[in-house]
Amino acid sequence: MFKDIQKKTIVILLGLILLVAAVSGCSTNDEQSTVEPPANPDLILATTTSTQDSGLLDVLIPIFEEKTGYLVKTIAVGTGKALSMGQEGEADVLLVHAPASEQVLVDEGTAINYQLVMHNDFVLVGPTADPAGIKGLSKSSEALAKISASEALFISRGDDSGTNKKELQLWKTAAIEPSGSWYQETGQGMGDTLRVASEKDGYTITDRATYLALKDDLSLDILLEGDEDFFNIYHVMQVNPEKFPKVNADGAKSFVEFMVSKETQEVIKEFGVKEYGQALFFPDALK
Repeated sequence: MFKDIQKKTIVILLGLILLVAAVSGCSTNDEQSTVEPPANPDLILATTTSTQDSGLLDVLIPIFEEKTGYLVKTIAVGTGKALSMGQEGEADVLLVHAPASEQVLVDEGTAINYQLVMHNDFVLVGPTADPAGIKGLSKSSEALAKISASEALFISRGDDSGTNKKELQLWKTAAIEPSGSWYQETGQGMGDTLRVASEKDGYTITDRATYLALKDDLSLDILLEGDEDFFNIYHVMQVNPEKFPKVNADGAKSFVEFMVSKETQEVIKEFGVKEYGQALFFPDALK
């Protein structure tokens, strides 16, 4: 009789365990299925390398995917290439930082839902020894003139990116057309260009965010900052589905809305503060 009671007790306990497990499983499944998968989940984002190299997208993309169910394929290239992808209908949404070039796409109707997202700034970095003697200057035109006159090594991205466009604009402002063995182009993104400049003891112009994200592995110092010409603005935009019917219009619209939302702007505001002691980007969408 005692054994029968034991058996019944064990059966009851096993039943309770299975019931609890079933309830827990249902609860977990319910939580996982709160986001209804979109009809077309694949979304192509063409963006500048600075958003990738800085680590910002490593934070934002998982949040967006979890909230919406979209799966983002990020193509991090120079802004010029990203804009070209938009013009060819090879991307659904763009996150870039060359306002004058972006406006062309907006004016021709290639880009719609054009929204301001954030800004940071450019800085001029170089070796601690500072062979051109630019440290302490306040204007980029003065610094570039000294680099050119001394033929100190300058490493350019040379990739038609937003940073490369800014750099060429700064040389033009300084009335200098850089050429010669002292002026070298990598044709690569910001992270790789910084590494080349570090290895060769050269100067380069970089967005602050990518520099701060990589500075521990670089032998480069910020030698000039704060120039009003160093302002660096980022916009997000959809590729127009009326021109390119195959683009993921719903996904692109969702991404634009996500980037300018209050929650995302708060994430941008705090990004980098704990690790670097300062924000890497400054949110602008809610201003």
